Amino acid sequence: MTAHRLLLTTFMKTVFVTGGAGFIGSAFVRLLLEENSDFEIINFDALTYAGNLENLKEFDETRHKFVKGDITNREEVFNALPDGCEAIFNFAAESHVDRSINSASEFVLTNVLGTQVLLDAARAKNVRRFCQISTDEVMGSLPEDENTFFTEESPLKPNSPYAASKASAEHFVRAAHETFGVDTIITRCGNNYGGRQFPEKLIPLVIANAMNNEPIPLYGDGKYTRDWIFVEDHCRAIRLAFEKGKSGESYNIGARNERQNLDVVKSILDALGKPHSLIKFVTDRLGHDRRYAIDAGRVEMELGWKPRVSWEEGLQKTIQWYRENQDWVNRVRSGAYRDYYKNLYGMEVGVK
Repeated sequence: MTAHRLLLTTFMKTVFVTGGAGFIGSAFVRLLLEENSDFEIINFDALTYAGNLENLKEFDETRHKFVKGDITNREEVFNALPDGCEAIFNFAAESHVDRSINSASEFVLTNVLGTQVLLDAARAKNVRRFCQISTDEVMGSLPEDENTFFTEESPLKPNSPYAASKASAEHFVRAAHETFGVDTIITRCGNNYGGRQFPEKLIPLVIANAMNNEPIPLYGDGKYTRDWIFVEDHCRAIRLAFEKGKSGESYNIGARNERQNLDVVKSILDALGKPHSLIKFVTDRLGHDRRYAIDAGRVEMELGWKPRVSWEEGLQKTIQWYRENQDWVNRVRSGAYRDYYKNLYGMEVGVK
């Protein structure tokens, strides 16, 4: 081992990131590598359809080691996780509501069993802190009166199989803290957006279809409200929760940026110079939650966090990324994705 490598090993803090090749996970990995020089990362990802190592191609193995593995596989997890690791950040999840409606089994396995495997490993390997990345969807749906918000005290009332699996995972994280004294943090966030997001999600789907002049499917009346946050702002909040959060607590992360889906789609079409006539309303999703909105007071007061990227700036950055990376979009929209898209929306998606 060289003297330089020895120094790195001596002073580095090792963190174990699951799902670090996915959209949010890879954004978090990039943030740590670019802004925290004292971290080295073990990136543990199964590379399912939404995981993509291209998201991290600019980083070598000096501080970023990739391990292909499944969080439901105890042997793979225990072999990859070093003793005395600084933290586990669990981003690994099946995360698309529509897929969970079609088949919930994969969501139970990954999101529930996988989380418990990681908690067991954290105890066995003396991991300092366990950070569970959850979602605002565990709290169900809010009224449309715009006067109510999700807080950390909101009851867990999931309405989709995906949300139910994430709520269940939260219960196991809490149980590990209360029963075994595992140092845990849970973060819940709203809808993320930014470059490198798999195009089954609303914003990349709209951008990709609009650039190809293809119809844009929109559920129901399109007036479902979500709290949108730029992915890098979300990742900064997670890092602060890890650094400053109180053991056993949950933190709701939101940019106070409520937007109806229809307005989001129109904003993208306007930015691309495309007609609103591309919008095609389709049969509504089963059990569709009407409104999500987050009171981010705890992360703002306790952690000193504020979003840095406005909606207008974030949307412009996102559109620009997809414009400049159409080859990436075409690669992930090929094959099985096209079959899935046709089954879900009853229409074809092209690749150009």
